[in-house]
Amino acid sequence: MNKRSLAVLLRARMRPNNSAKLAFSPLPNRSGARAMQPSSDNANKPQRDFEHVHDSMHSAISMNKTEVLDTVLNDFSEGYFSLCYENRRRLLLVLAKEYDLNRTQVCELIKQYLGVMGEEAQSAGHEEDGVLGSFYRIERNLRHALKPMYEGLFERLNMHPGGLKVLTSLRADILSILAEENIASLRALDSYLKEKLGTWLSPAALELHQITWDDPASLLEKIVAYEAVHPISNLLDLKRRLGVGRRCFGYLHAAIPGEPLIFIEVALLKNVAQTIQEVLWDDPPIPECEATCALFYSISSTQRGLAGINLGKFLIKRVITLVKRDMPHISTFATISPIPGFIQWLLSKLASQSKLAEVNDISQSSADRSGSAFRENILEPEEEKALMDLSEEFVAGENGMERMLNLLTSKSHEWSNFAPLLSILKTPLLRLCARYLLREKKRGKALDSVANFHLQNGAMIERINWMADRSENGLHQSAGIMVNYVYRLENIEEYAQSYFSTGQIHASDDVCRYVEPLNEHQPATDKRG
Repeated sequence: MNKRSLAVLLRARMRPNNSAKLAFSPLPNRSGARAMQPSSDNANKPQRDFEHVHDSMHSAISMNKTEVLDTVLNDFSEGYFSLCYENRRRLLLVLAKEYDLNRTQVCELIKQYLGVMGEEAQSAGHEEDGVLGSFYRIERNLRHALKPMYEGLFERLNMHPGGLKVLTSLRADILSILAEENIASLRALDSYLKEKLGTWLSPAALELHQITWDDPASLLEKIVAYEAVHPISNLLDLKRRLGVGRRCFGYLHAAIPGEPLIFIEVALLKNVAQTIQEVLWDDPPIPECEATCALFYSISSTQRGLAGINLGKFLIKRVITLVKRDMPHISTFATISPIPGFIQWLLSKLASQSKLAEVNDISQSSADRSGSAFRENILEPEEEKALMDLSEEFVAGENGMERMLNLLTSKSHEWSNFAPLLSILKTPLLRLCARYLLREKKRGKALDSVANFHLQNGAMIERINWMADRSENGLHQSAGIMVNYVYRLENIEEYAQSYFSTGQIHASDDVCRYVEPLNEHQPATDKRG
């Protein structure tokens, strides 16, 4: 594909989940109300009979004749991708349940092990070598018995040309099913495959590649298609992101040629940007020799089947090392990051607390005060007053929280275009965003997924930026707020370890100042779901 062809695709506004474009199409979420369509490579092939694909899968697992194994694996791969939604789901359940480990054999070996332990106690040290020999033999057999049969399929596909791509697509399908149904055997299958993929995709097996305008158009097409944070609007936008003052790095794997598994976009700036507009609309960029900051402004994974495998951790560290080596004058490594869960959390909080406030007001004259124990006015008195002083032509509501809820859910985010409303909302939204990032936890770690990613990699929260992303998505996700995470080279390992072991979140004094009152009367909440 040449650059002209790429321009045509850009004008067609490519979408990363379009099954007519990607090599392998994972199962859609059933809520999309449409059956899975075959990928473009298989769209013209007849639907394979389920039993035929099942037979080829069984052969791929059990066959010992290596001379025909490649043919069997090809047959299984092609057949699998021709199956409809229901038959893919059915086949994966068969794989998870019928090709699991042999628990009868495991139980028998455990009995033998316990029997040897009894013999050891009775022998009182005599025939020690013989007893140890029995232990080693049973332990070896146990290790073998605890491997599910489907491991053979995974191992053989990994060694087969194109097989790693098939495995990532298989896992993407498994995740799609698990998003709708909590099936224990399928969860076990997913966990095992995830562990295998994590091993096969270790940093040593990945090539760090700087993506430039001179790369093949087929590779640049993937960058456009998979950019998940800030969509690339046209050919000029793509060229700018790969040009002077910008860098793009991706992890490539020899088994999936020409397609980055994950890529990161970097802007070389004088200072840490406070808005994404500064990065995307910076034209012309500053001379690279004047830059002191490498700003990571987008990181995108191209394979849904690699979800939960933290390739980004290794990518960021290797990019920092590379940039520092090539440009010693760069002293700051930071991000301008979205906060994808903030508004969802805040709207839920506002809705529940507004309802409790109504109940509490009704019960003021009665003896029933049960709702008050759970009530928390998340607005400060002056914030409440400012919202209640607004004319009802702008917003209605019985209390400040209800009014904020109505503003944030207004059509087309009208509040963001009216200066007086922006002025009133700025203080409470920045404060509540800081609380969300620093205090709201899930299993002891940051509730926000992007925050958790950077914090576990050793970053700290440096600054929260007002109206930093005015796009539709930015307003919808986080009321336009973005956050700078900073990677301080001397502290990365220390911060990553403290976050991993205790959940400690490191942040600048300016960010901590937003939530200082919480230390006295509002403990952090930890969602265990």
